[in-house]
Amino acid sequence: MCSHRLRSASLILALALSARAEARTDLVVFAAASLREAFVDLGSRFEQSHPGTKLVFNFAGSQELRTQIAQGAPADVMASADQKHMQALVDEKSAVAPKIFARNEPVLVVPKGNPAGVRSLRDLPRARRIVVGAPEVPIGAYTLRILDAASRPFGSDFRRQVEARVVSRELNVRQVLAKVNLGEADAAIVYRTDAATQNGVEVIAIPVDLNVVAEYPIAVLTRTRQPALAAAFVDAVLSPAGRDVLARFGFRPGE
Repeated sequence: MCSHRLRSASLILALALSARAEARTDLVVFAAASLREAFVDLGSRFEQSHPGTKLVFNFAGSQELRTQIAQGAPADVMASADQKHMQALVDEKSAVAPKIFARNEPVLVVPKGNPAGVRSLRDLPRARRIVVGAPEVPIGAYTLRILDAASRPFGSDFRRQVEARVVSRELNVRQVLAKVNLGEADAAIVYRTDAATQNGVEVIAIPVDLNVVAEYPIAVLTRTRQPALAAAFVDAVLSPAGRDVLARFGFRPGE
């Protein structure tokens, strides 16, 4: 009799767990690597306000995420670190009505102690080992724009001098930052928000007149299986509460 009751209880528990799993709705969000901490926080808040919803994040370089979407990877929302890759998705009819939800600022980072003695952007060629983002990666494209702008006041060969010291071109900004944090590079350009996640680096501001503003667009993807829920998450990111979360992680407001 006792054994029968145990089996019945186990069956009821299994059915309850199965029903709970079936009731759960996954929302898949592809997001630029630099958004990791902020979006994990936003996702947790969204789950609390939408019982039964589970946020599934894929963090990577925006160019990698765009490629995955183009190849048919299932996703509901895309948040990019630049407008180029988002616009490509719009042109391919893979995303609709993107909105700028945040802005960011590139900075120069060096390891603690600054062994190469890099005190400003002008000093960057002093570094023996520089790591940058690959050209197709948003932070890599922003870096090239900064180097081109710096070549005006610092000399026409400034970009060439810097590129001669480049030892690695990484596929997302977190990989760039990791090289500096581990002491494998003397300097790099990353986003200010990323630099704030590591204690092993020092931050050097880039002059405003030479710097760029990184704009982050977000959009619902056309192949989403959860259009209403995806739109609700985008609205949550754009809401005053969402902006407060992003600001806490160092992002500036978008539109």
